[in-house]
Amino acid sequence: MIKSVIFDLDGTLIDSMQVWYKVDKQFLIENGIENPPPEISERVKKMTIFQSSQLFIDEFNLKCTQEYVINRIEELVRIEYAERIPLKPFVNEILNVLDSMNIPYCIATATYKSLAQAVLKRCGIIERFRFILTDVEYPNGKNFPDIFLGACERFGTKPHETLVVEDSLHCIETAKKAGFPVVAVYDKASEIDRKAIENTADYYFESINKIRDLIK
Repeated sequence: MIKSVIFDLDGTLIDSMQVWYKVDKQFLIENGIENPPPEISERVKKMTIFQSSQLFIDEFNLKCTQEYVINRIEELVRIEYAERIPLKPFVNEILNVLDSMNIPYCIATATYKSLAQAVLKRCGIIERFRFILTDVEYPNGKNFPDIFLGACERFGTKPHETLVVEDSLHCIETAKKAGFPVVAVYDKASEIDRKAIENTADYYFESINKIRDLIK
């Protein structure tokens, strides 16, 4: 029986992944890297904010601090989160189902907390989530289960009672290894990993709306 739900944010609840693919290259170009490697976003999407910022400095020999990289990237994407990025279809409907069943839910994300709060507030759903967990609280990111286990601790539920909803392969793998039931939701940015995602997750849905039948 599912007693709580952990949602990823980017690519799962909001349609935002292409913003990150653009901002990585934008940041490198403005810092003198004329032709950023086309695979750079695929590489850093598995990293925490702190890891990716340090990679940019080390690999491209940037003459700036890690703090500058982190703050500048946040600045570049802030307007997208505050004004443009939409919810994916059926998000409100799924939250309504969870509320009707008294199942609490949260967000665990690698995104800056300020950005997560901005988009959720604009979309009118921020108050519905019990809490938002990020790399700041759990610096190992989603390559380790700490963030998922931390959510369980706050909910007072066990991993096998807590549904994880994700779109990225490495996050799905981490949650599965830690004993969580996992729903994978399709996102275009994860198309390259689709086969592996389907083989790893307990369920794979083209739309988040399908979670309704699973929970009920």
